[in-house]
Amino acid sequence: MATMRCIVVREHGGFDRLRLEERPVPEPGPGEVRLRMQAVGLNHLDTWVRRGVPGHTFPLPLITSSDGCGTIDALGAGVTSLREGDPMVVLPGRSCGACEPCQTGLDQLCRHYHLLGESGDGTAAEFVCLPVANVAPKPRALSAAEAGSICLVFQTAWNMLVRRAELRAGETVLVHAGLSGVGSAAVQIAALLGAQVIATAGGAAKCERVRALGAHHVIDHTRQDVVAEVRARTGKQGVPVVFEHTGAATWEASLKVLQRGGRLVTCGATTGGNVSLSLHAVFFKSLSILGSTMGSKGDLRGILRLFEQGKLRPVLDRTLPMAEVATAHRLLEERQALGKLVLVP
Repeated sequence: MATMRCIVVREHGGFDRLRLEERPVPEPGPGEVRLRMQAVGLNHLDTWVRRGVPGHTFPLPLITSSDGCGTIDALGAGVTSLREGDPMVVLPGRSCGACEPCQTGLDQLCRHYHLLGESGDGTAAEFVCLPVANVAPKPRALSAAEAGSICLVFQTAWNMLVRRAELRAGETVLVHAGLSGVGSAAVQIAALLGAQVIATAGGAAKCERVRALGAHHVIDHTRQDVVAEVRARTGKQGVPVVFEHTGAATWEASLKVLQRGGRLVTCGATTGGNVSLSLHAVFFKSLSILGSTMGSKGDLRGILRLFEQGKLRPVLDRTLPMAEVATAHRLLEERQALGKLVLVP
């Protein structure tokens, strides 16, 4: 029986919980394709799966990771729209396909929605079987490593800015951690929409890279006061939109810089999820606090077209062999990466 290598978490903990194991090569079922993976994109989600999240149960053991790119290696019964050898990217969210949210283009709101590598086996393997609904053609201008790094973060940032916050041309948005995966996507999307982008980053090198992505103003949060800088750059008015994903460390500043009628949209809490909120500030200033998780497959396909047209671009730091997954997790947790990290099977 043919075998493959994959990255598995069997119990939560440190970097040593990332196991490189061998498993049988899976066979595609009806309506599925098998990808021979060429690149596996990492996200902060991978580190949470490894460490564990209080109050949440992951179905361990679990093959990690949600993003990836590969070529079709085998077709399941009934698959006629794709061919062996086609280069594809992985669409990381799975849903039932039959409920009202799924059939109205809001599949991320499906009661059965889940992410690959979070509540089911993911992409960190030499071979992966997926429903045809979870693959899309790779943008031709991108390498496999670039294409394997984009879907989760750009889908998330697009839903936050376009669907939830309804960011408009001419508005100003503050993007925290502008060189993080979702932050670098947000900077590009906001600039593409015609917004004025203020972004934060830590250190001169990261600030310079964020400027190159299209940010109009970049604040070095390691040596500058974010609230004071935003107020200075907006004539003390504040901003109509804050793109929040870091949580406790930035929450207070995010609320302070919102102008009256402002919208704060959040998708994560990498520095902690327990924050304080004054309801007086919310109703006196008519603020909107908007949650957002992932986005629709339809929007993601449109995002891939924007990559095809060169209007968005990947932000890739480096590729590493699959065997060095622990190093990749360390780089993520220590915020040493200047862009996305990709594993090569």
